[in-house]
Amino acid sequence: MEDKELEELIKKIKGKDLNAEAKKRGIKTHCVKKIDIAKQLPRDVLEKLAAEA
Repeated sequence: MEDKELEELIKKIKGKDLNAEAKKRGIKTHCVKKIDIAKQLPRDVLEKLAAEA
């Protein structure tokens, strides 16, 4: 996934929702930027979260 495409998806997602998905998958969320969390999540999860927002 390209950075610009990823940034567009992230803008649509609330931080709270992104953190909740990351915690489900055991991804560290403390002191981490949204983009860094998003890079670790699968693309389909990001698209689902963006569609819900």
